[in-house]
Amino acid sequence: MKRIQYHRYGGPEVLRLEDFNPGQPGKGQILVRVRAAAANAMDWKIRNGDMRVMTGRTFPRGLGNDFAGIVEAIGAGVTRFHPGDEVLGGTSLKGAGAFAELVLADEKSVVLKPADLSYEQAAALPVVGLTAVQALFTKGNLQPGQSVFINGCLGGVGRAAVQIALSHGASVAGSCRATASDAARDLGIAPIVAFDFDPAELKDRFDLILDTPGTLPRRTAHTLLKPGGRIIDIVPTPAKFARSALPGPYQVMISQPVTNDLEQAARLAARGILQIPIARTAPLTEAIPALTDLERHQTPKGGKLIITVQNNAG
Repeated sequence: MKRIQYHRYGGPEVLRLEDFNPGQPGKGQILVRVRAAAANAMDWKIRNGDMRVMTGRTFPRGLGNDFAGIVEAIGAGVTRFHPGDEVLGGTSLKGAGAFAELVLADEKSVVLKPADLSYEQAAALPVVGLTAVQALFTKGNLQPGQSVFINGCLGGVGRAAVQIALSHGASVAGSCRATASDAARDLGIAPIVAFDFDPAELKDRFDLILDTPGTLPRRTAHTLLKPGGRIIDIVPTPAKFARSALPGPYQVMISQPVTNDLEQAARLAARGILQIPIARTAPLTEAIPALTDLERHQTPKGGKLIITVQNNAG
């Protein structure tokens, strides 16, 4: 079997497409034959070693977390899946390895793929869909009729959160580049502001602030927030976790593999409510240059990079 992996932490130059042995699924695991996988900024943060406290120092390590494919085998105790099931999901941070022909994943991190979604559409969902659902509802306790401000409203998680919040009966405002305001308007966002906006113009307007790039100044967030509101930051650092432990509206979060939340995202996608744009697809054999372009030059823009895996049936 082939996968993209690396033998030390570092930049994209450490990546190799190599043979590997996926092994057999252990207790509570499934082995999935990958049909498509999606790139996330988290992937290169892990590869750089930024998260080595959680990912460890055992090599080689596979790259990639989000995938869609067909169940190849199941481990002991798995009851929700059978070989041949079409699924979507994510690996653990420590496990990774979705940019491959076969990948191991925990049963709880995988759900059935809706028939109406292609493998490419399904692979784009897990990280952004799960993070948006948990930020809005698990952490944000969003209710119909409330108002949300999303910093970075056209990023992966931001765009997902906009669509989910609007479908839940909330109103959504957001920040983005001035040149992208038409795209934000098309999503139903109002008002739309640039990243360097004056928060005094929106003082005390929002029940929930969602900071998707983790860059919103503390004073700005508090100016925007209604009394009793919540501020959710999805870009964790040790300093942010320390701040989050203090009394107050601010919380930082890392998405967790909660099956019901991933199923909710998949249902919304199947209904056409949650749509994650795909900017480019690349086969596994050409994925390393595509991943390098995405990381170094932020290309393609406007959607996900999807890695497809062909000729792996059976």
